[in-house]
Amino acid sequence: MSVELPFAPVDTIIRRNAGELRVSADAAEELARRIQRHGAELAAGAAERATADGRKTLMAEDFEVEQVVDKDDLTLPVAPVDRIARLDIDDDYRVSMNARIALADILEDYANNVATAAAILARHADRRTVKAEDIVTYFELFE
Repeated sequence: MSVELPFAPVDTIIRRNAGELRVSADAAEELARRIQRHGAELAAGAAERATADGRKTLMAEDFEVEQVVDKDDLTLPVAPVDRIARLDIDDDYRVSMNARIALADILEDYANNVATAAAILARHADRRTVKAEDIVTYFELFE
C-alpha cells in the first residue's frame, strides 16, 4: 500500500513533540503509515454511520467531533487526508470538506500523542534521535 500522506508534515509533528531530539526519516515514514491506516479505519466507521443515517456523504459528525477546527490551524494537509478517507470506503461515498478537516484534526491529535511517546522512548533509550523503532515500540506497548 502506498502512503498518501507526505512525510514532511508528519516530520514537523514529530519535531514539535520531540524537543531537542532529532528525527529520522524512517520515523516520519512509519508514523505516516500508521496515520494512514488509522484514518482509513476511522473513515470506514464514519461511512457506516452515514449509511445508517441514509446518506452517502460523510459529515464531520460521522467522525464524532463536536466542533470543526479551522483548516489553517492544522499541520496535516487536507487533500491527502481526503485520499486516506477514501481508501477503505466505496467509491459512491463523498467526503464533505468539514469531514476532511475533522479527520485531519483527529489524525493530527493521534500523531501528536504517538510522537510525544516516541520521544520519551528515544530519551529512555538514551538516544538523541527519534527512530522508526520508537514508533513501532509505542504501538507494541499500547495497542
